[in-house]
Amino acid sequence: MKRYIKFNILAFLIATFGMVSCTGDLDTLPIDPNESTPDIIYADKGAYKQVLAKCYAGLAVSGQQGPAGKPDISGIDEGFSTYLRQYFKAQELSTDEAECAWGDAGLSDYHDQNWTSSNPFITAMYNRIFYQITLVNEFLREATDAKLDSRGQSDIKAEVAEYRAEARLLRALSYLHALDMYGNVPFVTDEHVVGGTFPQQIMRADLFNFVETELLESVNDLKEPQANEYGRVDKAAAWMLLARLYLNAEVYAGTARYADAATYAKRTIDEGGYNLSPEYAHLFMADNDVSGAAQEVIFPITFDGQRTQTWGGMTYLIAAGIGGDMPKDQFGTNQGWGGNRTTSAFVDKFADISGDTDSRAMFFTTNQSLDIVDRTRFQDGYAISKWKNLTSDGMAGSNGDFMDTDFPMIRLAEAHLIYAECAVRGGADRVIALGYINDLRLRAYGDNSGDLTDAEMTESFILDERARELYWEGHRRTDLIRFGQFTDGTYLWPWKGGVADGKTTESFRNLFPLPAADVGANTNLKQNEGYN
Repeated sequence: MKRYIKFNILAFLIATFGMVSCTGDLDTLPIDPNESTPDIIYADKGAYKQVLAKCYAGLAVSGQQGPAGKPDISGIDEGFSTYLRQYFKAQELSTDEAECAWGDAGLSDYHDQNWTSSNPFITAMYNRIFYQITLVNEFLREATDAKLDSRGQSDIKAEVAEYRAEARLLRALSYLHALDMYGNVPFVTDEHVVGGTFPQQIMRADLFNFVETELLESVNDLKEPQANEYGRVDKAAAWMLLARLYLNAEVYAGTARYADAATYAKRTIDEGGYNLSPEYAHLFMADNDVSGAAQEVIFPITFDGQRTQTWGGMTYLIAAGIGGDMPKDQFGTNQGWGGNRTTSAFVDKFADISGDTDSRAMFFTTNQSLDIVDRTRFQDGYAISKWKNLTSDGMAGSNGDFMDTDFPMIRLAEAHLIYAECAVRGGADRVIALGYINDLRLRAYGDNSGDLTDAEMTESFILDERARELYWEGHRRTDLIRFGQFTDGTYLWPWKGGVADGKTTESFRNLFPLPAADVGANTNLKQNEGYN
């Protein structure tokens, strides 16, 4: 059975958080303050943990009951709008790693790289990010020492301080996604007064500084690595988010910080106590919370087929990748939606220097063509068989419609790759980095046939190795931008820019636009360059 922290405070959450507007100021107002005021809810000391659980759950589900019926955000399908589903689309469908066969209005804009500020998917991601930020802001307002004192709860200050640190990290994660995808965005924290004015726009470099400060401060109150409950963050999660932030510092803030990225990646490896899973495939299976995979996963988004039911999240990630002749029972699910598959450019990443078999190459090829000719036909393009609702011993998950598999938002292999990239860029020790890379390749090849030499460890190798190790885990768009290959670079893939052979696209598309509705409603916002 999955380990999880539950939230059963439906009435409070609906009342306090309400429905976030696409164009509002991120405010939260009670629907009926006479029935569900914060002081009434927080009279129960257990409510702090329950509301924190909702902050975590917002990464996985999109409503109060699942899979549908009581949405967090009105006016949009609940399964469509989940955080993880939209994050995957933004980070993967816009790249060489994924192409979707569906005809939803605006979906092909990702791969075509011709989106506008009215794109519903880009808007959905933006709204989900800021809903998360709203949840955390409201929790932090109600979990101060002063509030605890006023409620006669001074005895739980230490415990709630840990909750606050976790909440700040979750907010930093969402602001990091906003920083990465949208650049200059509306900015509200728990210190802002609710109501009255629209939020001001924060510049990208300033938001970088905010996220950095939040992580550096919150890490002090987080539990030591692996000392927290499964599914909750610890110091290692903060170190890894700092490593990610610094790895992309030149893009986000204009100044390279590779030495800092390497420091936190190495600290995670040396002090976190996490280890690489013996089997790569087990990281993406239904028991990845308890199998050998669990020792590698630093922060998962947790799912349970019985208790975390959604048509987004891992249900989407698994079901949307199953179609054609793929046997659904071999993936532990009743669902096969025939949507996402990959391009020949990504498949080519596994024809690497060793010439041997890389176990990370998980493709279903039966009656699937390598090349995508008809973009609406799932069987054009190799399918990805990486994600499964099967346990590591081959048993189906607890529910054929909803998945038990957790999503590894942060795992140790990424620390190895960050350190290696920093070494290639001159910010870390190349000898240590080579060892880290070869640890990953030893797992991938089962022996040392895939080992790399120092001369072979180049920037282009690192970019390709990140693709081989981390594909369909939400990294690819950010990686391609950092290496100058997402838009106007030299790297083309099938249907990039909407043409069969691929073409370069405008560099302003390294950022998504702010949603037109938000810009129209909030006069403090200036649209990103290149968009109307």
